[in-house]
Amino acid sequence: MDLFKPLIDLAKESGFSGIAQEPLSLVMIGVACILLYLAIVKKYEPLLLVPIAFGMLLANIPFAGLMDGPQLELLDVAVHNGAVGTPVLLTPETMEGLREAGISLKNFTEGMTVYQHTTGNAGLLYYLYQGVKLGIYPPLIFMGVGAMTDFGPLIANPKSMLLGAAAQLGIFLAYFLARLLGFTPAEAASCGIIGGADGPTAIYLTGKLAPHLLGPIAIAAYSYMALVPVIQPPIMRALTTKEERNIVMEQLRPVSKREKIIFPIVVTVVVSFLVPSATPLVGMLMLGNLFKECLVVDRLSKTAQNELMNIIVIFLGTTVGATANAKTFLSVGTIKIVILGVLAFSFGTAGGVLMGKLMNKLSGGKINPLIGSAGVSAVPMAARVSQVEGQRENPSNFLLMHAMGPNVAGVIGSAIAAGVLLSLYG
Repeated sequence: MDLFKPLIDLAKESGFSGIAQEPLSLVMIGVACILLYLAIVKKYEPLLLVPIAFGMLLANIPFAGLMDGPQLELLDVAVHNGAVGTPVLLTPETMEGLREAGISLKNFTEGMTVYQHTTGNAGLLYYLYQGVKLGIYPPLIFMGVGAMTDFGPLIANPKSMLLGAAAQLGIFLAYFLARLLGFTPAEAASCGIIGGADGPTAIYLTGKLAPHLLGPIAIAAYSYMALVPVIQPPIMRALTTKEERNIVMEQLRPVSKREKIIFPIVVTVVVSFLVPSATPLVGMLMLGNLFKECLVVDRLSKTAQNELMNIIVIFLGTTVGATANAKTFLSVGTIKIVILGVLAFSFGTAGGVLMGKLMNKLSGGKINPLIGSAGVSAVPMAARVSQVEGQRENPSNFLLMHAMGPNVAGVIGSAIAAGVLLSLYG
């Protein structure tokens, strides 16, 4: 019997034993494999869906413990209001019990003299996840996006900022729908931000307001970004006439280098004063753009665009995927989030197109409403969809540069919307 005991103990510690205890882990592993298929074979946002899906796979392997936090043990006794208290082992289970009881750790330890030490290290992904939890990764991604973005079309046609603003309509409509479905204000804000079609913004806001929904919301946001060419065209055709889709717009004026350098500085100051909570996202976006446009820090610009961006994408995607466990992902709430996400994205597209129609009327027929759909911040996919739909009606029509104006405005708009929601519910 003793001969087989090590083998029996090994079997008990294996992942197969864990599957018996948590059978839904197999379902999550299956979901991760489906996402990997969509990313690799169908090429749906592969740069982020591959690490997200693999992070989900890693986190749902039983006993791997990659997302387990450290165990903190109180040493000797805790003194509470001058009286000797009972030592408490602060394990993840204890912390979960406090959360379920509605007691914050701060309130639990208030008035105590706490002596503690770490009795067990956390998993690898737990430590990497702190960059999401502390709101570090999304602003750094914004810096990389800024270093790759040309704001020239927006500077040449400032009115396109209105199209970017109108496309944020989906965020706020989805918020109210989420409240009707029973989500808390913070959760509803996190669901609504999917309508901005901006993955880093969705992750940043959700990490601050509703971290337990991070997995479903991140996957929904990036899935809908990949499905822009599928979701947007029917809405664009339904809301515009053939004559409107045929409109050929005048060529944009040239933008000077001085304007491109001043723009990120002015936007940072104005937005930061209006919505201070949007500064981490907008400020880093504009810093990256200033690296690109000032032409004196070429190394920094290239690093922000390439090496730093790629490293942060790996960390962000893998750790966000690792938050998707069976308890939070396999629920009715996830189905609601998926539905709210597509509605938010559709409303955002419609809002941009309708604003485009209004601006076309006011300009005397000089603006093609199709560029309004590019107001969602899926760069540059949404602008390409406007180009394709315009050429479907008129092969000689080139709307791409006109659509890039509202497209990059949408990036700024979604960050501002996130800042507003964070100010209200953060």
